[in-house]
Amino acid sequence: MGSSPTTRAKYIQMEQNNSGVMSYLKESYEELVHKVTWPTWTMLFESTKVVLIASIIIALLIFVMDFVAKAITTFIYEL
Repeated sequence: MGSSPTTRAKYIQMEQNNSGVMSYLKESYEELVHKVTWPTWTMLFESTKVVLIASIIIALLIFVMDFVAKAITTFIYEL
């Protein structure tokens, strides 16, 4: 087993960890503000319409499959 670090060593280690976190946060902020290409409202609206239509189609397909499965199961159990 090694010896435990002194108070000064712990403080230096905390400063290094803190500066790493602060550096990460600053770099993340810079990337979000200056490097990311955000969609326009028109692009966002079009994407939302596509997702909404796809969700409705998938919900209808699941409804039809459920209805057919229920009809087949009912038919089989009534035999």
